[in-house]
Amino acid sequence: MADLRNGFTTGACAAAAAKAAAMVLCGASPPRHVEISLPDGSREAFPVLDVRISEEACEATVRKDAGDDPDITDGVSVVVRVRFAADESIRFEAGEGVGVVTKPGLSVAPGEPAINPGPRKMIRAALSEVTNRGVHVRISIPGGNEMALRTFNPRLGVEGGLSILGTTGRVRPFSAAALLDSLKCSLSVAAACGVTSPVLVPGHIGERSARRNFRLTPEQVIPVSNKWGAMLDETARYPFLRLLVLGHPGKLAKLTVGEWDTHSGISQSAVPIVEKLAARLFKKPVLTSVTVEGVFQALPDDRRLALANELSEDIRKCIAQRLGGRVESAVAIINMKGDILGTSGDLRPWR
Repeated sequence: MADLRNGFTTGACAAAAAKAAAMVLCGASPPRHVEISLPDGSREAFPVLDVRISEEACEATVRKDAGDDPDITDGVSVVVRVRFAADESIRFEAGEGVGVVTKPGLSVAPGEPAINPGPRKMIRAALSEVTNRGVHVRISIPGGNEMALRTFNPRLGVEGGLSILGTTGRVRPFSAAALLDSLKCSLSVAAACGVTSPVLVPGHIGERSARRNFRLTPEQVIPVSNKWGAMLDETARYPFLRLLVLGHPGKLAKLTVGEWDTHSGISQSAVPIVEKLAARLFKKPVLTSVTVEGVFQALPDDRRLALANELSEDIRKCIAQRLGGRVESAVAIINMKGDILGTSGDLRPWR
């Protein structure tokens, strides 16, 4: 299997550019490279493409390198303008090519620039290495408005440009065969380490939630990405006693209609699936939303729990059928904060 080169997210590039701009604003010479800390504690250096300073602000540019991933934003210029604020707060603004959130249900509130919580945290950390003063941070991606039209942003209510994304700061290249090989390796490692009750999760949010809500060993949590069908089939080859599937209903609801690869580019939206289930369960339509998260947020607590439990049961039945009864299964679905919305099956083995 050929090695593929990792890259960096727009959020990491924005953090590096913000730090470079803040350094010059504080009196340093324009840097050729700037080093920032990523969420995993590692540090990486980014080339600084350009620095421009005015009387009250400084602007720095970092070019995104997505590695070997066919990322739509690979090679774009991430331009960050920093100016001091009157107070100690750090405020974010959407510049050219960066969108603004207009609808609820996303991880950023309506009216806010589409800069996700992960990148905001990275930018704050990068700035704290330079100054304790409050600053205004404006992020731009020239050409981002046109690029955003080829993404899900318009459907999600993000208008005017791209979103600044990235929970880890790194972009792992997408190669279907290489990705699946890597995922399958994690099952082999788990079995070799004596794991009898693995937990399958889509990605980082699911893994963090699983480790927060359950008592798990390091090898027990298995990333699936979007490859649910292939990974469930592979799971059935091992002598596992039971299986917990944990993730966001925006992914897992797709399993109930036979979408075993949940990548947004090749599978349908989960919103109609969840809305249809809610209408059947409550005998009337629910408030429409552009996201599954929004559907659940709009419900009162008792109905949110009822819908989550019903959906969890539907997911569990589909998984059990796929596994052919060879492995006992349970399901827990979570919101974007990692809180458990609902469950199905016996979760005691993971408590």
